[in-house]
Amino acid sequence: MSPLVSIIIPSYNSVRWLGETLESALAQTWQNREIIVIDDGSTDHSLTIAHGFESRGVRVVGQPNRGASAARNHGLRLARGDFIQYLDADDLLSPAKIERQLNLLEQRPSGTIASCAWGRFSENPAETQFVDEAVFRDFAPLDFLILAGETGTMMHPAAWLVPRAIANQAGPWDETLSLNDDGEYFCRVILASAGIVYCADADARSYYRSGLSGSLSQQRSERARRSQFHSVELIANVLRRTEDSSRTARAIAGHWRRFVHDFFPFPPDLMRRAEEEISRLGEKTGRPPMGTKTAALASLLGWRTVWRIKHHLSKE
Repeated sequence: MSPLVSIIIPSYNSVRWLGETLESALAQTWQNREIIVIDDGSTDHSLTIAHGFESRGVRVVGQPNRGASAARNHGLRLARGDFIQYLDADDLLSPAKIERQLNLLEQRPSGTIASCAWGRFSENPAETQFVDEAVFRDFAPLDFLILAGETGTMMHPAAWLVPRAIANQAGPWDETLSLNDDGEYFCRVILASAGIVYCADADARSYYRSGLSGSLSQQRSERARRSQFHSVELIANVLRRTEDSSRTARAIAGHWRRFVHDFFPFPPDLMRRAEEEISRLGEKTGRPPMGTKTAALASLLGWRTVWRIKHHLSKE
């Protein structure tokens, strides 16, 4: 019998996009699948939209608002699949994505996880920009995480296809995290795996809807910043336990460096602690990437002063 794939979709106030996302899941050419929507206490008509798909085999479950990680964990507890496909309620999959990845995984050792190309779009999926990222290839688990730590290169969560046994071994999503919960979770999944196989088939793609107002990745509240800080702490601990080496130290320093660059100057206590970690690892914070005009100003005033000015202006 062909393996069952569970597509888990956490949804919160996703009325604008949920229907398109569900059509994307239903259009999968891999027929042995179940689609589970966990509505995380939406206050719009998302739940009504989801219920409209129940006649087509979609399972819809509601829960009080507890966050995306809690919704994914709820879906994972309900899932019966041999493989897990996470899909956010505003993202999309190409129709043959799961089928092509499963065909590839059949040729690989048990415990291998599959990735694929992914791209960003705003409103029109036809305008998705696929970039030849450094992560678009096969990897040993730690090698992927070293590259991600050193460069900041990422893999879209929906690009993965994960055997259920690996998801079980990695453990649940951390429900204390709001920002970078996916980075922390997939760090554990990758290390629990036997390796990553990249599906280069042009029919295997995931589509990341970016730039949405209010999306978790756009959050800059203190709660979000502290979540990001804690996620880096957790990732650093896992990497250090896996291999205590100069390359893991560089990768960990890279995570801390991006935290400082992304969020400076607040909260100041976390900035101080992050920079102390960078120094302890024998690295420097350095100057963040910036445009030509900003760089010219930073050369005169220092990048920290420029970042403080930008933060002040953004609040006005």
